[in-house]
Amino acid sequence: MEQLKQTVRQFVEGRGWEGQYDLQKDLALSLTLEASELLECFQWKTSEEAVTTNRSEILDELADVFIYAIQMADAMDVNIVTIVQEKLAKNARKYPTKSI
Repeated sequence: MEQLKQTVRQFVEGRGWEGQYDLQKDLALSLTLEASELLECFQWKTSEEAVTTNRSEILDELADVFIYAIQMADAMDVNIVTIVQEKLAKNARKYPTKSI
C-alpha cells in the first residue's frame, strides 16, 4: 500500500499539482465527483448490463476513486491499512455477526 501511495505522490508531483488547492477539501470533493461518475456507469442499467457494457469505464472510474482516496490519506498523513482495519473493527462492534 505504501508503494502505491508513493506512486500516486510521484505522479502528482511530476505534474506540479501538489499544493495547488485546499487539499483535503478539494480531494474530498474530487473523490465524490469520481464516485458519481462511477455511479453514472450504472444509470438505467442492471448491474449485469453495466458491467458487461461499461466494464472498462467502470474500472477507470473506480481507479480514480482509489487514487483520490489514496491522495487524501497521504495528505492527512494516515496509514490506509490502519484506518481500514480500525473502521472494520468499529463496524464489527456495531454490526455483530448473527448467531444461528
